[in-house]
Amino acid sequence: MPRRLAVATVLVLAAGLLAGCSSTVHLNAADDANDPRCADVSVRLSNVPAIDGHDRRWTDAQATAAWGDPAVVLLTCGLPEAEPTSTLQCVTRQGIDWLVDTSKTPLLTLTTYGRKPAVQLFIDSTPNKGVSANDVIDNKSLAAAIATIPATHACVERPGTDATPAPSPSN
Repeated sequence: MPRRLAVATVLVLAAGLLAGCSSTVHLNAADDANDPRCADVSVRLSNVPAIDGHDRRWTDAQATAAWGDPAVVLLTCGLPEAEPTSTLQCVTRQGIDWLVDTSKTPLLTLTTYGRKPAVQLFIDSTPNKGVSANDVIDNKSLAAAIATIPATHACVERPGTDATPAPSPSN
């Protein structure tokens, strides 16, 4: 009888621990996710356990990361280098240039500019639920991880525009 009680106790404790774990975030790896520079980024993401109070979660694809439950920040490394564009705003934060796609606001897509391979962030900036895009790209540990991919080009300031405006409203 004591053995059955011990086994039952272990099973109950294991179930409790598993229930407290976040589920894996299912993502697709980018075409160049196996680039060694993405491996450098991925290794350094261990220095980013949380973003704006949202804990990092497991993902099931190479060179990806996620924060929040439900996820409010998704990172993918290994995209093609972003081409210059006049339609997307280019902002610089923590030494990283970002092309900001606001076409699906409050869901934002930020892609590094001038880095090969490119890193892309998908950010849910929904008020009272998501996170401020500025808080994400101002994260020094995240920027340090991404900065391991050398910059080859930079944003250029266009006349009549602010070089580093906020890509999203703060929560």
